[in-house]
Amino acid sequence: MKKAVILFNLGGPDKLESVEPFLFNLFNDPEIISIPSIFRYPLAKLISKRRTPIAKNIYKEIGNKSPILELTQDQAKSLENKLLKKDGYKCFVVMRCWHPRASDVIKKVRKYSPEEIILLPLYPQFSASTSGSSINEWNDLCKKENYQVKTKTICCYPTESNFIASHVSLIKKTLQHVENNNFKLIFSAHGLPESKIKKGDPYQWHVEETVKEIMSKLKTENLDHVISYQSRVGPMKWIGPFTDAEIIKYSKEKKGIVIVPVAFVSEHSETLVELDIEYKKLAEKNGCTFYKRVPALGIEENFIKGLAELVLQEQTRDNFVSSIMCSNKYVKCPCLEIRV
Repeated sequence: MKKAVILFNLGGPDKLESVEPFLFNLFNDPEIISIPSIFRYPLAKLISKRRTPIAKNIYKEIGNKSPILELTQDQAKSLENKLLKKDGYKCFVVMRCWHPRASDVIKKVRKYSPEEIILLPLYPQFSASTSGSSINEWNDLCKKENYQVKTKTICCYPTESNFIASHVSLIKKTLQHVENNNFKLIFSAHGLPESKIKKGDPYQWHVEETVKEIMSKLKTENLDHVISYQSRVGPMKWIGPFTDAEIIKYSKEKKGIVIVPVAFVSEHSETLVELDIEYKKLAEKNGCTFYKRVPALGIEENFIKGLAELVLQEQTRDNFVSSIMCSNKYVKCPCLEIRV
């Protein structure tokens, strides 16, 4: 039985000339700016044009492009190799805001002619603006093209045991090189406007549950930690505390900083520039004694094993798979739609 696994990620510009159209695609997403398209389109044009010079400088720090496509392709290849013991699995990569787009990949999927499709967002913690946006785009495209295939959706996996084990392994490896115990372990996740959480997005709760599981498995006494959020944009109120503010706070206390990108599974501008360059300079400027960053999961063995087990999971809730059940207040969670 042939099965297609669709790996979703955000994407990133493949050259400096791609930065502005990439940003436009990002801000023109109705899950990012939730206003009618007649107003969203010109606003997205304005924002992307204004932010392009800043964003170009960021990408110049990492070779004038984002590495996320190649790294996601590596994850797809590793997952496909893991699934080789099972016949007929083929992995495809879809990027939400740059190439390869869903409209291009669906042609390749149709040519492959699978009997089942598994949608796999590379966002362990669900948010309507990330996983939800990619899932909706794919499903809407299938409806538009009248492409009807049995589909299983992996909604989220913030507490999946292998995903947690992957984080624990990489954190322990990093801590082996820390001699001074006077440090703060900062779990940094991408921020989200507070209004999104108030409208029932489970993302912040998912991040908290991930960290709770990691800490329970680390089994290190007196390990001082905090959850914080980075990459906020615009004047609206974002969830906190903010990663940069936490770094300043603990650096001024002459603590070391060990930072964990807890919601990023691939290296990209938020880890390679924001965490590795900008926040490191911020820490050193404010008296931090040492600064270390735990790597993103990438193709770490446990992480790929966890993805494979999610893909192979037979037990679903109306073709949805998740490692956690959201409460009724998280109305943005797609699993709630099928709860009885």
